[in-house]
Amino acid sequence: MNPNSPLSAMNTNIRLRIANTGRTHEVPRGTNLEEVVALLEGELPDGILCATVNHKVEGLHYIAFGDKDIEFLRLDSRAGMRVYTHSLFFVLCHAVENLLPGAALRIDTPLAGGYFCRLEGAGRVDEALAGRIAGEMRRIVEADMPFHRLTRPTQEAIAAFRAKGLESKARLMESTGTISTTYYTLGESINYFYSPLLVSTGRIGLFGLEAYNDEGLLLRLPDGAQPDRLQASPAQPKLFATFSEQHKWQRLLGISTLGAFNEACDRGHAADLITVSEALQEKKIAQIAENIASRPALRLVLIAGPSSSGKTTFSKRLSVQLIACGRRPVPISLDDYFVDREKTPLDAAGQYDFEHLHAMDIALFTHQMQTLLDGGEVELPRFDFQRGKSLKSGRSLRLGPRDILILEGIHALNPELTAGIADEAKYKIFASALTTMLYDDHNYIPTTDNRLLRRIVRDYKYRGYSALDTLRRWPSVRQGEGRWIFPCQEEADAMVNTALLYELACLRREALPLLEAVPECQPEYTEAHRLRRLLGLLRPLSTEAVPPNSLLREFLGGSTFKY
Repeated sequence: MNPNSPLSAMNTNIRLRIANTGRTHEVPRGTNLEEVVALLEGELPDGILCATVNHKVEGLHYIAFGDKDIEFLRLDSRAGMRVYTHSLFFVLCHAVENLLPGAALRIDTPLAGGYFCRLEGAGRVDEALAGRIAGEMRRIVEADMPFHRLTRPTQEAIAAFRAKGLESKARLMESTGTISTTYYTLGESINYFYSPLLVSTGRIGLFGLEAYNDEGLLLRLPDGAQPDRLQASPAQPKLFATFSEQHKWQRLLGISTLGAFNEACDRGHAADLITVSEALQEKKIAQIAENIASRPALRLVLIAGPSSSGKTTFSKRLSVQLIACGRRPVPISLDDYFVDREKTPLDAAGQYDFEHLHAMDIALFTHQMQTLLDGGEVELPRFDFQRGKSLKSGRSLRLGPRDILILEGIHALNPELTAGIADEAKYKIFASALTTMLYDDHNYIPTTDNRLLRRIVRDYKYRGYSALDTLRRWPSVRQGEGRWIFPCQEEADAMVNTALLYELACLRREALPLLEAVPECQPEYTEAHRLRRLLGLLRPLSTEAVPPNSLLREFLGGSTFKY
């Protein structure tokens, strides 16, 4: 039992219902979770990193003073990976502070298998420098230094962070209006990562660190399913360039963190943020349209992207720009090329896998596209989703000299789908809503949060699903995206970020009440609680100033486009 607990002398027990063992265990009041793990040695799996307590993620520092439902987590859980990653971030920050006083580290770009960390004030970042920093990180891990969790008055915490030169953290704390703040120390370093951390650095196992792009480091993470291996880290130059472009825009606006965003809103600049964000996105769409129009041989534009990335509105806005460039866009829905339901592939559970590539009638699609490109005429199919049948639509199509086909769908960039079509005839676009604003210099906002919040709002407004329903389905959606969509993103001729700098603040008004309705007794409460904390840090913005042709209107409603 924690000897510092004022209740330790009472010698009363509490009941902890442990999901991992399926049993209820009695422990002394004031026992922390690390002590519970020790008490249950042999009953719990190895590699415990953190836990959910009544479906809220807590570190093993957590002290229980009452009956709780607890599930201990490892690296193979999303929460466990997040706690591990944030603890590793702190070790990296501490190593840089030790080796390179005055250098500035910014963890700003998630890439496959890890994170790009920009390092400024240290000169050219090469493998020799990366090796020195990695060596210092290993020394810190081997020393098994404790992560101390402290709760202090917010004004005291702000002063402490400013004294360390961590201005972006201080600005966000100032904007929250809280009385107290909880943060962590590691040796002489202080930091905060918007999630619990490990008990000590010795709990960190595998990691990798290498120079990246001459200006920063790629911090690589272990595979959750195989902790003795690093995650695969394929080259993603187009994704990195898209992030870099977004960050450049944000630097020009002087707003790249939540604290700076809140300050701009407090100064009355919210309308300007909306106007400029929309203008920058429209400029990008116009540039893509001009590129397409300048290549007469292009007859087919393929638009892919994950769920809730705004593909539909993007394709409509691109079509408007193509008309302005003298081309006539002809939209075709890939959804009409599904095979009959009984021919749909099955997943591991024996259920229809509608996200499988071969749920599409590739042979029919290829034949019709090639016929159109050769100047012929086709009758387009129509898929009856209620009956699960492919039917004739009665809609005949032949391309004119200015016509260009616009197709959007999750498989649009898969090479197998258009293998029979000449490369010079097609232009491939990958659209994704990448959250590029940071909590602060050491805390990224997960890139999927934009899409998940969009989907929660849209599913409720237009599909009758609760936030609980959407959160429950999300892991399956993400699994399908990882298999069929993201591996094709580097195939794109153009990659576009459909997220808007201001949109989380607009989604806050719509999403918060839906997330608050998720019952605490449900496992999905864990994610709902995390998203509520994120949205709670933002100044809420009215949706009235959002333009009617905005990508965000696809989810909020009020769009000028028909869906």
